[in-house]
Amino acid sequence: MEYLLFVFYLVLFAWLVTKVKFFTRSGLNSSQLIILFLLKVMAGIFYGWMGLYYGNLAQMVDTWAYHHYGIAEYQLLWVDPWAYLTNLFHDPYPGGVDKFFGSTMSYWNDLKGNIFVKFLSMLNILSFGHYYVNVIAFSFISLFGPIALYRVMIDIFPGKKLIILLAIFLTPSFIYWTSGLYKEGLIFTAISIVIYNLYFGWKEKRYTFGRWFGIVAGLFMLLVMRNYLMVLILPAVLAWLIASRWRRYALGIFTGVYLACGILFFTARYILPSLDFPKAVVAKQQAFLQLQGGASAIPIKELEPTAQSFFKNTPQAVTLSFLRPFPGDVRHLLSLAASIEINLLICLFILFMFFRKKTNPLARMPIYLCLFLSVSVMLAIGFSVNNLGAIVRYRSIVLPLMIIPMAAQIDWRRLGTVMSAKNKKIQSPTA
Repeated sequence: MEYLLFVFYLVLFAWLVTKVKFFTRSGLNSSQLIILFLLKVMAGIFYGWMGLYYGNLAQMVDTWAYHHYGIAEYQLLWVDPWAYLTNLFHDPYPGGVDKFFGSTMSYWNDLKGNIFVKFLSMLNILSFGHYYVNVIAFSFISLFGPIALYRVMIDIFPGKKLIILLAIFLTPSFIYWTSGLYKEGLIFTAISIVIYNLYFGWKEKRYTFGRWFGIVAGLFMLLVMRNYLMVLILPAVLAWLIASRWRRYALGIFTGVYLACGILFFTARYILPSLDFPKAVVAKQQAFLQLQGGASAIPIKELEPTAQSFFKNTPQAVTLSFLRPFPGDVRHLLSLAASIEINLLICLFILFMFFRKKTNPLARMPIYLCLFLSVSVMLAIGFSVNNLGAIVRYRSIVLPLMIIPMAAQIDWRRLGTVMSAKNKKIQSPTA
């Protein structure tokens, strides 16, 4: 039964990929769309297989745990439909709703998992509880995120189709973590929906109801799936909306908005005690430090909820999120892949610094948006997480935002000419 369902839904969704206007308007032909969809399906199957057979080693037991929770929730639909429809709105803790950034006994901390379980239970209506059949439907849904980003980037960097596709669909950690049956795929889709509607609303010189609906829908998805990301993307949205009126001063506006938000990060608690952002980050770090049995957990200097402590720990945060895992951190296949990937990205950055082409003025605002958003997310990860596996997973959702602007602006022809000249010099006989 499962094999028949798998084949049926694979054919059905592969056909749908070629019919949905959002996909077809990307400029990719039917064959290309099907290949990208199948690539995500294969990555999702590999993700599930790794979680099943190497879950403890690779710290991926959550995907199958969520699957079983989703089946239980699916069964609840038939046993008690009212409980199924209302249990998301129940707070099991005294004052759990008030703990927006809480790591324990927080309604919001549980909501991200509960929402995902509810989502899986709805997929189970179609799949009858078969994991790999759910992977197909999930691959289709989560394909909206990469295609949305592709449509933005191909408009910014015309003629860079191959580079953009490679940067999105062949970045190992990104395609792996966002294709697997886990929250990253939906989170990236939410971020991409926001960026897509911000960009094309600006390009069309008007933000229609549909554009605002897309922005709000994306922010809402982030709120329920990973609330701190919604907080981090708000400064980017604000800076974009202001800079869209004064494009000439875009860099100054983005810098000013983020500096103001940085000051607010440390001072908001004096205005409203519940907005103690430094304390929330410290609590999140402590929650990770208290996890037992994490093979990829590493010792770090602990944060304190003060500006001085955050500034002091910034080099550590940058190292954790931008540079690790080091080769010495490799423990299994996934950490080896992550280590190779991050070193290749460092090489890409070096090439970008030496072989960068002049930036198209129209591309600057979108690049600033990607840069400021990505760096803020990476710093948040570095300040709060000490588990290398979690770091690789969390940062995977912003890697395309960093890779595409770099790869698309490298003068690959000049690089090839330089490399060719060096090879000829090496091969030429000495006098």
